[in-house]
Amino acid sequence: MVNKSNKAPSIFTKIINNEIPSYKIYEDDKVLAFLDIYPIQPGHMLVVSKQQVDPFTNLSKATYGHLMAVCRQLAIHLESKTKCKRVVLRIDGYDVPHVHVHLVPSNSPEDTYKPGRMGIAPNYTELEKMAKKLKYKEIING
Repeated sequence: MVNKSNKAPSIFTKIINNEIPSYKIYEDDKVLAFLDIYPIQPGHMLVVSKQQVDPFTNLSKATYGHLMAVCRQLAIHLESKTKCKRVVLRIDGYDVPHVHVHLVPSNSPEDTYKPGRMGIAPNYTELEKMAKKLKYKEIING
């Protein structure tokens, strides 16, 4: 983990460092993908840079390219596993100031926003089932 900011470690840095548990889907030397515990839809995952950088425009071109290559491959994987019509990619960074991409399975435009979702307790049983279903073991070169 590289913290390129002068700020305290983000929640994502703590997840990368295994200080906070997560439902990991994919990991390599530059990125980590794991399930969002407050999913908009089942299978909603976050792909985060292992460098604590914000906003995403501060990533190096190489790291950005790799992040997007991983997102593309995981979106293809997510579509095949969840049988959704498409995966919506979202980069906002307002909740956590650490580069992260949301991959949200979607069958309609209404599937990609769920107001109040963070006020509902996580369903750890369902998250565990989904993590097993989505585990991705191939190496992604980007």
